[in-house]
Amino acid sequence: MSDLGTRLKEARQERGVSLRDIATSTKISVVTLEALERNDFARLPGGIFSRAFVRAYALAVGVEPEEAVNEFLVEFTRWEKDAERTKKRPEITPDDRVFLERQRSALRTLRAVLVVAAVLTLGTLSYVAWVWWPKK
Repeated sequence: MSDLGTRLKEARQERGVSLRDIATSTKISVVTLEALERNDFARLPGGIFSRAFVRAYALAVGVEPEEAVNEFLVEFTRWEKDAERTKKRPEITPDDRVFLERQRSALRTLRAVLVVAAVLTLGTLSYVAWVWWPKK
């Protein structure tokens, strides 16, 4: 069995209908219809919109809409799994690790300086308050 995009395209061509005509009747852009015919799921909108587009396109070319939507869901799920598996992960180089360690070291130093400054400030304020506080 051929894929959904090919089936939709063949059905459209058998009827002698152009993509522009289907776009006009379904209010779906030509770019989206072309993406459906190529099974280019990355160019389709997400969620319920894709299913609605498949259903509308299938009705316009005379393909059973529910069967087309079910086939689309199967193919889309397969495409999502393949995309997740082949997704590129960022590579962490040794230079990145050195940079991160320098950043952590700088943050530790900054924290220490701030703690010392806070302690000195509190000590100074306490001393000033003790010296200047009126004694009875």
